[in-house]
Amino acid sequence: MPALVLVEIEIHNPDLYEEYKKHTLATIQKFGGRFVVRGFKTESLEGDWNPERLVILEFPDVQTAKDWWDSAEYSIAKKIRYQAANSKMLVVESL
Repeated sequence: MPALVLVEIEIHNPDLYEEYKKHTLATIQKFGGRFVVRGFKTESLEGDWNPERLVILEFPDVQTAKDWWDSAEYSIAKKIRYQAANSKMLVVESL
């Protein structure tokens, strides 16, 4: 069953975040993933949730998404993201 990874991001170092983005795409593709949403404008319909940046990834299944997140390939990019932004990330099964 496909899985989605939802990422809410608050960028505090835009230049470094651009470096993170350069390292990410190849790691996602290696694990059969793809971007569904990548940083487009958001608009809150209910509540006070209004992320600065929202990214949604799709992977073949939850385990593959977790393998990507924990991979050596993504670890380099992840370290850069930790320096450039604050993030919240979820993985959820999809239809």
